[in-house]
Amino acid sequence: MASGIRDRVAILGMGCSRFGERWDCDAEDLMVEAYEEALADAGIESKDITAAWFATCLEEQSVGKSAIPMAQAIRLPYIPVTRVENLCASGTEAFRGAVYAVAAGACDVALALGSEKLKDTGYGGLPQRTRGRVNDMYWANVSAPGSFAQLASAYRAKHGIDAADLKRAMAHVSVKSHANAALNPKAHLRNQIDIETVLRAPMVADPLGLYDCCGVSDGAAAAIVTTPAIARSLGKRELVSVKAIQIAVSSGVESAHQSWDGAYFPTTRNAARRAYAEASITNPRAQLSLIEVHDCFSITELVTVEDLFISAEAGAVSDILEGFYDADGTMPCQIDGGLKCFGHPIGASGLRMIYEIYLQMTGRAGERQLRKPPVLGLTHNLGGFPSANVSSVAVIGAYGA
Repeated sequence: MASGIRDRVAILGMGCSRFGERWDCDAEDLMVEAYEEALADAGIESKDITAAWFATCLEEQSVGKSAIPMAQAIRLPYIPVTRVENLCASGTEAFRGAVYAVAAGACDVALALGSEKLKDTGYGGLPQRTRGRVNDMYWANVSAPGSFAQLASAYRAKHGIDAADLKRAMAHVSVKSHANAALNPKAHLRNQIDIETVLRAPMVADPLGLYDCCGVSDGAAAAIVTTPAIARSLGKRELVSVKAIQIAVSSGVESAHQSWDGAYFPTTRNAARRAYAEASITNPRAQLSLIEVHDCFSITELVTVEDLFISAEAGAVSDILEGFYDADGTMPCQIDGGLKCFGHPIGASGLRMIYEIYLQMTGRAGERQLRKPPVLGLTHNLGGFPSANVSSVAVIGAYGA
């Protein structure tokens, strides 16, 4: 019987590039930037890494189909390197590969690195192979803002929520993230905004306005993991360990018939249940200290905190407006600025979320460091559309907690 990976793997070091319009860099430069920070933080050399996992999603625009560009960029010592892709959850997928390898005893020290270089593509949103090809009906007439706008409409209709209240809660989500990102030198967008600015912004896909949507960025993030015993032998004392990683993928039911009402993410709920069981969490609202969720749109964050069983069903609007998820609230969400202000270089986003939890756990988050030391943190990484997606949930915390 499988017993899970709780406290079998410790994070030895992490790194993250600055996210943004990195016109001065190519994908390999971003990898090096994140890797060098992670290596220095871990206190080891490249020769000590025995396996690596590399995440990138849109390889046509970035690095190609294999892991060779990363292995060459950071001069890995002829070790196995695997390129993974799981839509927008690719970064967490790389982390899962590295963590599982260490937990299984297959290697002592493993690297997970995710990178994406998107700003050079000449397209405002996430580039796809169909752009400009009218005869290609792959994902015809589907857009990310349009799909997530439908999520908002379904959520409002299901729970009978006033449209103005939902818009104001969504606006609060964006204002909160901008306020947090203003304190983060690695965030793409660091401008503070107010509620009225969000509410008056141009409409993208009703009810999603301009400030309800995350942007596109270039960036990379990395994690080096090992066993707690090895971490202690290297002088690490206050260990940050992995409590759980769970991934759920849409079965096709959501888009096949009407059993799904379009107002929530079944994948997130399934991944969360399994992650909580693996991490021995029985009351996430009380036990978690902070969370990073996949806020590709403000409505996604709002719905996700319910799917993670932190807010009660139909309770996210009031929790958000009452400041439960603010930096000085009960459970800070997107304390680093989230996708909203980092943008979304796809392969890097999941690892960037874990990087923030790790910094907060080790007391190195600078101006945005939480006053109360966090004990357990959660990251949620979502890829695809509401009707067909992959959802990952990782729980990170103090070793032994």
